[in-house]
Amino acid sequence: MIFTLALVISGCRKGPPRAPSIGEAYVGPAILKILADVAVPTSVVATAHHGDKLEILTRRRRFMKVRTPNGSEGWTDERLLLATEDMDYLRDLAEKAAKMPPQGQGTTYAELNVHTQPSKSAPSFFQIREKEKVDVLANVVTPRVDTPRKPLIPPAPKKSKKAVKKAPAHEPKVPLPPMPKPPSPPENWIELSKTDKDDDDSLPAEGVVEKAPVPKEQWSLVRNREGQSGWVLTRRLVMAIPDEVAQYAEGKHIVSYFPLGQIQDGDIRKPVWLWTTSRDRTAPYDFDSFRVFIWSLRRHRYETAYIAREVEGYSPVLLKDVAFALNSRSEAGKYPGFSVCVENDAGQRMRREYVLLTNVIRFAGEHPCEPPIPADALIHQPAALKVAAEPPPEPPKPTISERIKKKLRGLFGK
Repeated sequence: MIFTLALVISGCRKGPPRAPSIGEAYVGPAILKILADVAVPTSVVATAHHGDKLEILTRRRRFMKVRTPNGSEGWTDERLLLATEDMDYLRDLAEKAAKMPPQGQGTTYAELNVHTQPSKSAPSFFQIREKEKVDVLANVVTPRVDTPRKPLIPPAPKKSKKAVKKAPAHEPKVPLPPMPKPPSPPENWIELSKTDKDDDDSLPAEGVVEKAPVPKEQWSLVRNREGQSGWVLTRRLVMAIPDEVAQYAEGKHIVSYFPLGQIQDGDIRKPVWLWTTSRDRTAPYDFDSFRVFIWSLRRHRYETAYIAREVEGYSPVLLKDVAFALNSRSEAGKYPGFSVCVENDAGQRMRREYVLLTNVIRFAGEHPCEPPIPADALIHQPAALKVAAEPPPEPPKPTISERIKKKLRGLFGK
């Protein structure tokens, strides 16, 4: 009878209960490997993809134990997870990027990671393949620092160190002789203490410690053919303007480029190109020069039709049909052209319009620029993952023998 009861009780046992969830997160990278343990080396128990919802089970330092949608459990780095607010930001960024006019196309000579934030520490959720072209939409300059997520649990307060009482020193039996008076400084001690640095006004004042400037780097917002949008390092992108025009960059960074029209030269057609360039990628403006290239029918090469230097320009550059009157007696007509947003001498941003008349560029007027897109609308700081307090550990479960004894006591009343 006891043996039968043991079989019945053991047969009623179920598998190990699933650990309760204390929070949720989403996969940041394109492919995330879920590891069996935090220690290295370890094995991969499952893989998840960008946007997959994970359950958070527990945490160990900056690592979190998660459960995938198919029930696999393992460990991953907290920095590779996105909060609900982060996913909402990526969807909102994709919607904004879909409406932004491209400022040219960029390509890369090697695989390039696209990040959720303009930071190397942010997760990379897709890649640009070698020689693949993407639309370049905007550029931002950010400090070269990590963007850590806010701590989920506040750090424990530091324990104050108790002052250690020193034992009083024993007085010597024979008193020591009195110390002699120190010699007085010379009368001109102030003049003798001066150095050449005291006369240099460029040096910081005494006691003032100057902080080293934080290096900056430029990031570009890009969009691929599938409509995915994210951030890449600008210096890793190459603008895909033809080499016969790019050779005139003179070491400057090509910020944007556009085809304005075409010129027929025999059996070939050559585009008319507009570009903007910058000497300093960390400047507070987007470009400091713009230039139009026309194909010369006589020399069969590109030549400058218009150039503006030493300007402070801001994206986006817009292609549009511009109203322009050829002379004072004719009515204004619509001609192919473009407009750039530059800052005038009074510090106001004005959008200047230009028209293309065959192979000549003419100024057509200006008006105030539209309000720029605030940086906060494009850049988002990683949100803290919402994690509840971990439940207390469950008491140990009774063994089979203990459960049999308890069952027998209930049957026989002993």
